[in-house]
Amino acid sequence: MEKAKRLTLRLPLLIIFSVLCMESFGNTAMANNTREQLSSLNVGIASIISPNESTESSIETMRQLSSAVESSQQETEPEEESTLVMANISNVLNVRTEPSEDSDKAGVLYKDCGGRILEQQDGWTKIESGDLVGWAKDEYLLFGDEAKESAADVGVTIVSSNTDALRIRTEANEDAEVLGIITDEGFVEMAEDLGNGWISVVYNDEIGYVQSDYVQINFEIDSGETMAAIQAREEEKKKAALTANRGAVSADADELKLLAALIQCEAGNQSYEGKVAVGAVVMNRVKSGAYPSTIYDVIYASGQFTPALNGTVAKVYNSDRIADSCVQAAQAALNGETTVGAALHFRRAGNREGYVLGDHVFW
Repeated sequence: MEKAKRLTLRLPLLIIFSVLCMESFGNTAMANNTREQLSSLNVGIASIISPNESTESSIETMRQLSSAVESSQQETEPEEESTLVMANISNVLNVRTEPSEDSDKAGVLYKDCGGRILEQQDGWTKIESGDLVGWAKDEYLLFGDEAKESAADVGVTIVSSNTDALRIRTEANEDAEVLGIITDEGFVEMAEDLGNGWISVVYNDEIGYVQSDYVQINFEIDSGETMAAIQAREEEKKKAALTANRGAVSADADELKLLAALIQCEAGNQSYEGKVAVGAVVMNRVKSGAYPSTIYDVIYASGQFTPALNGTVAKVYNSDRIADSCVQAAQAALNGETTVGAALHFRRAGNREGYVLGDHVFW
């Protein structure tokens, strides 16, 4: 199938962000601190310019004064503000080329998308989100602590290998059985930093362990989409419709298979209810209007389903070894069945509140 071959070609844009915080002091504290340091030196103007004082003593006094002032200035540097910005929407947010609703669309932000602030003026913020650069109205954005909380809620921590082949162990021990391998281009989702030189990761819906010395950790959130990317995607759909194999596998059956492959990767060792729950999350997003409107685009949205982004879903899809229970759960989700209501998110249980079903929490 042509569509099955295309599954390995889509590499979503991810973005990575970091937040730096510094201590700050008020002007009064700065003045008091400076006076205290100068006072502690026991040096007055008279003693600095006194002709009776030796040159070496004067130089040393000036050096001490200079050091005190410099130290005071360093301690009073203002707090550096976060440049993180997150979308605060229930539907798609238009991003403009200029800070005006009458300007052209540069692209869109979907729910859970984020980026960094480039400039702000008159109730508008210029943002960079993946390849998308443009202006969005402040009333539809989150800043500061609210943005950090939103990003932490929907983002994912990715673990990639710094070596050609990093072994994922069944236990945090070098002698433990090998669960899988991360290549130099592969990555998995982080579960927890154990603090003892090992990190637990989610590998094909199982918990494994990797040594922290051989990995790189990045926190990633979904990025916006430019108008050029949207147009290219639409053209690709049209082309695919014209060249798609119209034989035994219909479009509906193809999407069913893709959804079943995702369910197997995300919930292959969960109960049937847990499998339906994962399928329901995908279908809830398709219906919500805040996410892409097709199963394919929801599954391959950047920063969302790690097995889809790292190629595992494509491998399962092309292997034709999808468990019957996963196919059944996918069909149930397509029929509108759900075991988690209208939930739009899920992750490994234990890190947040929500409805816990098996090893996952849904919200």
